[in-house]
Formats: sequence, C-alpha cells, structure tokens
Amino acid sequence: MRKVSTLRRRFRSSWGGGVLLVCALLPGRGWGQDAPSSSGEEKKSGASIPAQAAEATKKLGKATLGRVRDWESGWLTGPYVGRERPLVSLTERQREYIYLQQTFTTPSAYFKRMFVAGVDQLRESPAQWGDGWGAYGKRFASREGQFITSNSLANLGNAALRYEPRYDQCRCSGFRLRTQHAILRNFVTYNRSERELRPQWALYGGAFTGGVISAAWKPHPRNALADGGYAVLGQAGWGALLNFFTEFAGEINRKLGAKIGPGGSSRKKGSE
Repeated sequence: MRKVSTLRRRFRSSWGGGVLLVCALLPGRGWGQDAPSSSGEEKKSGASIPAQAAEATKKLGKATLGRVRDWESGWLTGPYVGRERPLVSLTERQREYIYLQQTFTTPSAYFKRMFVAGVDQLRESPAQWGDGWGAYGKRFASREGQFITSNSLANLGNAALRYEPRYDQCRCSGFRLRTQHAILRNFVTYNRSERELRPQWALYGGAFTGGVISAAWKPHPRNALADGGYAVLGQAGWGALLNFFTEFAGEINRKLGAKIGPGGSSRKKGSE
C-alpha cells in the first residue's frame, strides 16, 4: 500500500510538472510565431524612413525654389506698393520698419554692394588697397558703410518732408508707359497727400552726402565732392534699374512659373 501511495504521489507530481512545462512552452511558441511579424514591421518601418526623408527633402527643395523664384515678394526688390493697392500715408512705425527692410534685412541691399565692390576690385579702386580677399573686404565694407549712411539720411529726410519712400507700380498698361513710370519715379515721389509729385530731394541728398562722407575712410589722394557726384550718378542708374525690375516683377515671375495672385502679385494679402 505504501508503494502504491508513493507511486500515486510521483505520478501526480510528474503530471503536474508536465502540465506546467506545456503551459510554459505554449506562450513561448506563440511568441516565436509573432517574432517574424514584428521583425517584418520593423524592417518595413526602417525602409520607409529613407523614403520619408527623401519626400521631406523634395518638399523643402520646392519651397526653397518657390521662395527664391518669388523675388517679387520683396526679398530682392524691397517693399513696394502693388498697382492694385492704394497709396496710404505711412506712420512713423511703418517708416522705421521700411527703413530696416531697405537697409539691413533685404538681400538686395547686400547683393548690390557685393557686385559694386567686385567692380571696384577689378578696377583696383582705390589702388592703395591692393587685391585679394582682404582688399575685397575693405571695398565691400566701404560700399556698405556708404550705403547705410546714404539710406539713413534719405529716410530721415523723407520722414521730415513726409515723402513716400516706397516705389509704386504704375496703374497704366503698356511696356513704354510702365518703363517711363519706373524711370520717372526714381527722380520724383509723392508728398504726404500721396497724389502730388515732388523731386526726390532726400534720396539724392542722402546719396551725395553718403558719397562725401565715404571719402573720410579712403586713402589719399581723395576727392570728397567727386565721390558725392559719383554716388548721385549711381543712384540715378541703379535706382532706375531696380524700379524697372519691381515694375515688371509679376511678368518675370510668370515666366519663372511662380503663382501670381489677384492683381498681378504673388504676395500674401496684407503685405506691402
């Protein structure tokens, strides 16, 4: 009897152990079957990362190209008034904002100085500065200092006279009339009425004075009055050219494929 009881206890313990072993193996088998699926999902997710990165890069490239192509929006031309927008007299705060745009935050303010400094470099003017990157840096700094001085004085003068500092696109049609408007507006602007034209006293006075002051940091021999006269001629030429591009910004953007909104402008509503 004792042997029978002993055998029964051994059988029960071994059967219970077997059940526990089976229970332990079953989940393991289940996990083993799920593992390939999880690994496949990870591989699929990993494979999609390069595709997502490529798509993001593509979208970024398109957006960047759109911004570069849409130079009409002011990053090259500076602030201006579209032909469909009314001319409204500026507040002091708006004048300050436009001054900062025209002088410091618009890339065209630097592109022009870089180009003119390159011309000075080719001409070796002034010759005492020599050549090389160091000499180019001096010429660029000289041109930039002259521009900041001229534009600051011009904006102060326009604010005192209550003159309009922005270019306004012609409300006419035809290449000849619009070109005439662009050239004329480089020499005249509106007074506080935004209807009556006046000579650009502040603009050319600032250009002349900036040229005279720039002689202070140039090597001898130097002629302050000649530098002032050259600055006035430069304003006449560069100003007319910039007005021309601003006038025909919409047409140029159409050729480049930019999206043009109502009124011939690709700019956002509310922008100047």
